[in-house]
Amino acid sequence: MKSATLKFSCRSLMAICGLVFVFTINQQSAFAQTKPIEIFSGSSKKSSDEAVSRWQSNPAELKKALGEENQIDQFTVQEFAWMDNERNRRVPAKLYWPNQTASSKPQTTQLLIFSHGLGGSRDGYSYIGRYLAQNGIASLHLQHVGSDRAIWSASVFEIPYLLKQAARDEEAINRAKDFQFGLTQLLNLAPYAHAINPQTIAAAGHSYGANTTLLVSGATVERDGVAISLKDPRVKMAVVMSSPPFYGADTESTKKILSSITIPTLHITATEDVITVPGYYSKASDRIQIFENMNHSPKNLVVFKEGSHNIFSDRLSTGGKDLNPQ
Repeated sequence: MKSATLKFSCRSLMAICGLVFVFTINQQSAFAQTKPIEIFSGSSKKSSDEAVSRWQSNPAELKKALGEENQIDQFTVQEFAWMDNERNRRVPAKLYWPNQTASSKPQTTQLLIFSHGLGGSRDGYSYIGRYLAQNGIASLHLQHVGSDRAIWSASVFEIPYLLKQAARDEEAINRAKDFQFGLTQLLNLAPYAHAINPQTIAAAGHSYGANTTLLVSGATVERDGVAISLKDPRVKMAVVMSSPPFYGADTESTKKILSSITIPTLHITATEDVITVPGYYSKASDRIQIFENMNHSPKNLVVFKEGSHNIFSDRLSTGGKDLNPQ
């Protein structure tokens, strides 16, 4: 299987992700075997913004840190309070929609659906939604009730229990069903339905959301002798950011779990991408192992130098005060 590995300094995630997304959708055969490339940024400029440690980002502070405060947003944002009546489960969502999409050109808009990490929300990873929408790609950010930011609002004594509940198989399955439900809702909603190209739909997610992305991309988990498949055939490619290993899966089991994924995948991680939450630890090399164990998918790997697990979120200081704004 063809693959490519790139190593970058922590500089411009979406400049890479957006370009690879656009290029891969249109040229799926573009994945080629290459030698690792070392690229380092010569810029050492520090952000003038005082990084703020918080789970919910301030859009103005984030835009300033990214040097976007003077940019004119070329997109609209709409929030949805969807309800999946069959599961009696809320599925909040936020859509970043490019303004330049002409109604006279049906089914031309590429769509990415984003799944947040543990304790996140539809408001997170906003830099991804803005970047893609400014470049003509729609981005739908889902919120997974049960593993969202409500966890961190609980008392310190309740958080370990809520984290354990969020990591259950039931929640992992529900997150994948949230994805399927959200995509169906958008594809049936005017005026977006007629503009989205069904052949260029991508799934993306960070951390726990990366596991969700792998599930809807075709990963098959076996529980009590029964194979569980949550593959959504509408997904044509996937962006996997900081994926944790599947629970209880050794190398051979992981290969089997991922063997049904055949769509192109872009894997993004960092050299210090360590996951540490109460009761759970995952080393940085686990991200690489997910990539290496995907033997049936055209794939690329991007590794950011020195970045931590949380550099991919909107939380400006949690992944590194100087690195995050970059």
